[in-house]
Amino acid sequence: MGRYALLADGDQLGVGKLLICLSPLDIRDTVKYKEVMKQYGLGPNGGIVTSLNLFATRFDQVMKFIEKRQNASKYVIIDTPGQIEVFTWSASGTIITEALASSFPSVVVYVMDTSRSTNPITFMSNMLYACSILYKTKLPFIVLMNKTDIIDHSFAVEWMQDFETFQDALNQETSYVSNLTRSMSLVLDEFYSSLKVVGVSAVLGTGLDEFFIQLSKAVDEYEREYRPEYERLRKTLEEAQEKQKREQLEHLWKDMGSVCVQGSTLAGTDDASAMGPSELILTRGTLSEDEEERESDTDDIDHEVTEESREEPAFRNFMQDMRMKCQRKSNLNE
Repeated sequence: MGRYALLADGDQLGVGKLLICLSPLDIRDTVKYKEVMKQYGLGPNGGIVTSLNLFATRFDQVMKFIEKRQNASKYVIIDTPGQIEVFTWSASGTIITEALASSFPSVVVYVMDTSRSTNPITFMSNMLYACSILYKTKLPFIVLMNKTDIIDHSFAVEWMQDFETFQDALNQETSYVSNLTRSMSLVLDEFYSSLKVVGVSAVLGTGLDEFFIQLSKAVDEYEREYRPEYERLRKTLEEAQEKQKREQLEHLWKDMGSVCVQGSTLAGTDDASAMGPSELILTRGTLSEDEEERESDTDDIDHEVTEESREEPAFRNFMQDMRMKCQRKSNLNE
């Protein structure tokens, strides 16, 4: 039905001939599709999605490969799965698209089988696919109508430009889907107005010159509108990450400060209050040799003897006080 590719223009030049990469990368050389299905117990669609997810984890290597061949190849063609649920609306597809678009001028080319789109309902289905991909990727977009050697694509262009002509073609359909298609065609008017459409024949090579002209315009559009937006998004992301780091650092300092206050309160001295928690801990292990000797000497003192030496003067003072009280009483009685 429809397939699309991402084209990354390596040297940002204008119209030129397509250079075929001499050593193309194939996902089938990296991920064994049937082995993924067996290992994870998946069906065909699940196997495709999982294989693409596994491939996306190593896409940095593809980016390095593209960077090395920038001078050797003018265009890099990345053929993606035609199913939008497999690539466009999947996490791995988003990662791959954004990685390319943030580093190279990237254009989405939606390849459409013209010979199978002569039915207005099928044509509308293709256009809805294209519209979905355009608004998801947010990149310059070209609809490439292939197989014009079988049937000319002029009928499709007329359907996009003339609403009444498309409605007349729909009137020949009597199914419920035709009513839905008639309603959807009104929604796509704005989409058609800015859409780049090129008819080509891959067999005969006709239409390729026009395609490269439109591709050059799409690259200019990327530089003018899309690159500033990607730079803005990248800057916003970096600022958000920097803000998060600062907030985490502030929380850390607050936590350290509360520990510091608790340590100074327990210590009860001016010297201790000026120290941080780590300094309070390290002070215990940095005594001088004389202090260490005194510490070791006091550890050897018999604590019972010390208590007795404290009790004797207290008892003598108590007995002296009692004698004085008795003498006062006796003097009063006399």
